[in-house]
Amino acid sequence: MGVEPQVVVELICTLLEPFNEDGVELSSQTDLTSDLHIDSVAIMDLVMVVEDTYDISIPINSLSDMRTVKDLATVVHTIVEAA
Repeated sequence: MGVEPQVVVELICTLLEPFNEDGVELSSQTDLTSDLHIDSVAIMDLVMVVEDTYDISIPINSLSDMRTVKDLATVVHTIVEAA
């Protein structure tokens, strides 16, 4: 199921819209916690949406390494490409 990394970033930005209460411009460098003020519960909600969208499972231990949209997209891309 080949998918381009930029496509993953764009889809994650789209999936982030409901969490973007401050109207921050979303990009690969958007910090999930400091720019969007997303708490840990919302991060888990986002991860579940991403998992459902791509029909994957993101290991819980990789969440601590995900600060930006690009970090999340990299994890998703790696999992999707390995499938």
